[in-house]
Amino acid sequence: MKAVRFAAHARQGEWRRDALEDLVARGFTRRQMLRVAALVGAGATALPLGCEHALAQLSNAGAIPDDAVKINANEFPEGPSERALAALAAAARRGNRYQYPETDALVDAAATLENLRPEHFAVYPGSSLALHHAVIAFTSPTRALVVAEPGYEAAAAAATFIGAPVVRVPLRADAAHDLPAMLAASKKQPVGLFYVCNPNNPTGTVTPRAEIDALVAAAPRDAVVLLDEAYIHLCDEPRGVDLVRAGKDVVLLRTFSKIFGMAGLRAGFAIARKDLLAHMTPWGAGAMPAPAMAAARAALGETELIAARKRGNAERRSDVMRFFDAHGFRYTPSVANHLMVDARMPTVAVIEALKRKNVYVGRPWPAWPTHVRVSIGSADDMERFKSAFLAIAATG
Repeated sequence: MKAVRFAAHARQGEWRRDALEDLVARGFTRRQMLRVAALVGAGATALPLGCEHALAQLSNAGAIPDDAVKINANEFPEGPSERALAALAAAARRGNRYQYPETDALVDAAATLENLRPEHFAVYPGSSLALHHAVIAFTSPTRALVVAEPGYEAAAAAATFIGAPVVRVPLRADAAHDLPAMLAASKKQPVGLFYVCNPNNPTGTVTPRAEIDALVAAAPRDAVVLLDEAYIHLCDEPRGVDLVRAGKDVVLLRTFSKIFGMAGLRAGFAIARKDLLAHMTPWGAGAMPAPAMAAARAALGETELIAARKRGNAERRSDVMRFFDAHGFRYTPSVANHLMVDARMPTVAVIEALKRKNVYVGRPWPAWPTHVRVSIGSADDMERFKSAFLAIAATG
């Protein structure tokens, strides 16, 4: 047994050496390689704005009271389903065991659901770490990351941290990604990764699938499109899994943190061709938490519940949009569980004023200095938000 373990560790050492040699070949300096090591070795805790926890801290200061309206982090107001909780509890009762088969079972269930092979899946605790690994795998000091602005910041923060250039392309007037402009960036400098969050965070808007297909078809050779589908279950847009089936240079990100109500449990996937995942997985995600894996697998089969949650979210989202319409506030045409509203006041001032009324909304995006991101909470949450928002608007 010891000999087998030694051989496994030796193979892992060769694997890591190959990954480090790849960094050298792609132009990373020693200092930049140390930053890569810090990013993957410390779980991104050392990376400014690099993980969900760090980003969430920008949306509030200190502990949030239990009776507050917490619509700042795009969490779903309903938690894990009863079926998922039962699976979670059963795995927790076996917590003295490592339970590695729970991860394999989750992959098998997801592969069957998506009509893919298990080799197309890499399991992660949520999707942010997978995003970091994609940045490490496909960008370099000479190959840029291209992102939308405003968009989810973790990819750009990771690229900047490890020394890869970042090209920020403003959203279109309809708040969709400007994919032709993002593609045009690759004519000016080599690009390794296009990051498309669809629906987008923070705007909740979608970029039409036909435009994504055009980007995938026209992207430079060896460039990868990273399609973040954290919010895809909340809308009617086509999902990108068929691009993986077709063997395209695409990596999908999926998470159980949103409509499945498992933000605190940590479960997600990177979905791609086996060779693309091979560039990401040497950096390792570690052993997955078995209770989260069990809960995620149980939740995958609950299609009726997910459909019901989608309808409920859409109703609450439409209600708050009608509220903004009635009072003359412009907002992004969201299909997700969050949107951006132009409060016509400095963003930070609105955030602080709402906080004093025990209502917590999202962090600021410098590109839009008077917009506030509002997550869609429960019906009661949204009523309390509307009352507080109107009171603050009246003072502006």
